[in-house]
Amino acid sequence: MVKAAGCDVLIIGGGHNGLTCAAYLAAAGLKVTVLERRSVVGGAAVTEEFHPGFRNSVASYTVSLLNPKVIQDLELPRFGLKVVERRASNFLPTEDGRYLLTGGERTQAEVAKFSARDAARIPAYGERLEAIADVLRDLVLMTPPNAVAGSWREAVPELLRAAKVGGRVRELDMNLRRELLALFSMSAGDYLDNWFESDPIKAVYGFDGIVGNYASPYSPGSAYVLLHHVFGEVNGKRGSWGHAIGGMGAISQAMAKCATARGVTIRTSTPVREVLVENGRAVGAVTESGEELRAACVVSNLNPRLLYTKLVPAAALPPEVLGHMSHYRCGSGTFRMNVALSELPDFTCLPGRTAGDHHTAGIIIAPTMRYMEQAYFDARAHGWSRNPIVEVLIPSTLDDSLAPKGQHVASMFCQQVAPQLPNGDSWDLHREAVADLMIDTVNRYAPNFKAAVLGRQILSPLDLERTFGLVNGDIMHGVLSLDQLFSARPMLGYGAYRGPLGGLYMCGAGTHPGGGVTGAPGHNAAREIAGDFRRGRLRRVA
Repeated sequence: MVKAAGCDVLIIGGGHNGLTCAAYLAAAGLKVTVLERRSVVGGAAVTEEFHPGFRNSVASYTVSLLNPKVIQDLELPRFGLKVVERRASNFLPTEDGRYLLTGGERTQAEVAKFSARDAARIPAYGERLEAIADVLRDLVLMTPPNAVAGSWREAVPELLRAAKVGGRVRELDMNLRRELLALFSMSAGDYLDNWFESDPIKAVYGFDGIVGNYASPYSPGSAYVLLHHVFGEVNGKRGSWGHAIGGMGAISQAMAKCATARGVTIRTSTPVREVLVENGRAVGAVTESGEELRAACVVSNLNPRLLYTKLVPAAALPPEVLGHMSHYRCGSGTFRMNVALSELPDFTCLPGRTAGDHHTAGIIIAPTMRYMEQAYFDARAHGWSRNPIVEVLIPSTLDDSLAPKGQHVASMFCQQVAPQLPNGDSWDLHREAVADLMIDTVNRYAPNFKAAVLGRQILSPLDLERTFGLVNGDIMHGVLSLDQLFSARPMLGYGAYRGPLGGLYMCGAGTHPGGGVTGAPGHNAAREIAGDFRRGRLRRVA
């Protein structure tokens, strides 16, 4: 076995959270090495050519949740990141040949086409949700209070953290506290039914409740998933969505440049076989090639289930941890495609092949909440929905670097599909047929779409797992349910970015605050790790 020189921090996984963590720790003066299995860093936030002349964000596909503090602290614009806003937020064709186009001041007038009552309620809905989201934004960059079973000395810091959380919630008036409780416990469908009467606006807002969530919009807890997607902002505008020029890989590349400039060593094409454990502590890692790298601490950017069931020796883990993480729930019902287009889709409800505001929006093919619910029921019964939910983004309308002149690329984010197919079937047997179905679904609303497809890239749940380590294709690194959130993410007792072994930490989306391209888990984990070095809990490599 070849032994390499040691470092202070060894990070497994060069996804955007691993890069964020590395950059912060290097700024704190620590010697950091990042190991990435693939030939390119970024994890699911990468841009690649998938058809000759056509490039696109391969897996993650849109910007909103990337934390402003992370952008500022890592100086991402200095390292090449530029984000532009969509000209409209969402475009939803309806089954009766009409459409809803939302975003900014236009939303009320658009909703009024379907319901004057709903249009009048839009401002109050937005203000109510924004007030709650504002509180939760503060919690995004907070380390959750950890459930401990030790001495008062260990418990007091966690009690203080809990008091800080409680203090922030107490700033809400009683009506908003009730609303917060409803958002954490209710379904997105029930919550929206309480606000609105018309199907299109409920579908546009309700879509956020099933993004990366293998569930009916009427499943309890799906209202929180809706709220999770409201946290974001683009260029200082809260609730906005945007596009990174050059695709989502531009975010990861800017992070990597920042980390490298701060002295981080990034090694690609270096898969890890095992976390090295000695005397109950994580002391390094062994690569697939047999190289041994030692460090004062090991930080995992992987899905926690992968970490604890594949990389950490089972004998080194407490049985309750291994048991819990073996059943850590993963599966977001996601089928991801990228397509090269000869022309823009020409929608029956809003004709035109010249780029319009609606072409820059998130195009939602899911006209009602009941449609979304049936899609989930179909997937549970048959493996995929007969009438699937498809969101189409066409980033080349905002970024002409992605496709040849006059042509376009489209991201297709498709729900609902079963993470594991019934009867033990492999996704490899059905991926092409399901891809055809997704394209046909869009073609029903834009009849030129299918003929315009020049090439396509297909990522079934199995492909997402094999390529990016997303267990069961889970883009969130674990279901966003109450038992897997905040102090319980990924497991109660280990919610403060520290694992069950000394020297073992977690910095990925399987920790608070969860999925999306946020950088927040990496930021928070780095703060805890740097603090442990300062307090002498970790000692730097000589």
